[in-house]
Amino acid sequence: MPSLGADMEAGTVTRWLVKPGDEVHRGDIVAVVETEKSTIEVEIFENGVIEELVVPEGARVPVGAVLAHVSGVGAAPPTTRRVRRPEAKAPRPTARRPPSVPPPSPPPVRSPIVRHLAEQLHVDTASLPGRGPGGSVTREDVRRAGEKHPAGPPRPRSSPLARKLAAELGVDLHQVDGTGPGGAVREEDVRRAASGAAPPAAVPVAGAADRRLSMRRAIGALMARSKREIPHYYLSTTIDATAASAWLEQANLERPVTSRLVLPVLLLKATALAAAKVPEMNGFYENDTFAPSEAVHVGVAISLRTGGVIAPAIHHVNALSLDKLMTSLHDLVGRARSGVLRSSEMNDPTITVTNLGDLGVESVFGVIYPPQVALVGFGRLTERVVARDGMIEVRPCLTATLSADHRASDGHRGGRFLTEIDRLLQEPAKL
Repeated sequence: MPSLGADMEAGTVTRWLVKPGDEVHRGDIVAVVETEKSTIEVEIFENGVIEELVVPEGARVPVGAVLAHVSGVGAAPPTTRRVRRPEAKAPRPTARRPPSVPPPSPPPVRSPIVRHLAEQLHVDTASLPGRGPGGSVTREDVRRAGEKHPAGPPRPRSSPLARKLAAELGVDLHQVDGTGPGGAVREEDVRRAASGAAPPAAVPVAGAADRRLSMRRAIGALMARSKREIPHYYLSTTIDATAASAWLEQANLERPVTSRLVLPVLLLKATALAAAKVPEMNGFYENDTFAPSEAVHVGVAISLRTGGVIAPAIHHVNALSLDKLMTSLHDLVGRARSGVLRSSEMNDPTITVTNLGDLGVESVFGVIYPPQVALVGFGRLTERVVARDGMIEVRPCLTATLSADHRASDGHRGGRFLTEIDRLLQEPAKL
């Protein structure tokens, strides 16, 4: 069971997407795990073949428990093992025989992640020609098939378990009233639709209340641990956002509405670049040692509709273009609020950003998510009177704050980090 956050102690395996004998590759989604905060799609980080599923569906196990056994890289299944033929040579036939009919080729290999994508796009892989090695069906094959034969209206928000169950029970998700966050369809909604029962009244049910209480307890325990164990120090600075605002306005004039950028994208990119330049802010403090991270995976604090907050990561933010970062941010927020995240997004943020500007907050001093060593906060854009070149002007400004771990850095390095964010935002075209 992977650790999907410092506040996670156990998880429930709600669904296996593989079975013994399946070939898996790094990045494939193999299971769905439910935690106090969200439903997480668990990825695998090794190539191999599933030998045994140790934990059954529905079982709750602690972090670190073995979920499945996977054979090593390159292990061949029994059906592909070569058999030594007798060395005796058969006599050469005296007459030419008609060529024998070749045996039917084995069905194309379809990895769990390909099957998962096919289910999302409602693509039947049984009749889909594969263009991968050995005729295997690839993700690109499924995407092309989905584009050629769109599956009608967009799929409703739903958890992976609900989608699996709907396929098994023959339930059309478009006809199901979801009771999850943002109207997402959950497992119990599918079962109710299959049985023909009426949806429950729109009041909080005990299960939802228990889940919210459990989440608040988990968040409270983590924050109490953070304040107890981490020697926080706090810094803040006011950033003149005139250049960033003007550049955004001009850039968005040349873009369609669906591709326009927002200020938080510039803030995320500037934070990631500054973290790469000041590595004391980017990494983990574990076993009484700070280990800086070469990669910059920025955790984005996202408020959930059911209450609470979650901070999944966007990977390699410092290397992403602004357009790609905007797409990733929109996708991450949508999946977080519908309860569909991946394990790699939960267990490896190297620094976290929280932005409460849309709520009217001018500054936020956050609590560090252990084992990270820094959290950056941004407030709302406000017009402020500033003195510039001997003149009084009104300019758009925002407050940037830093909560940092004194075991990994000090005020001098923290100040340099905030100054670097400010400098980068003065040249937004270079982001």
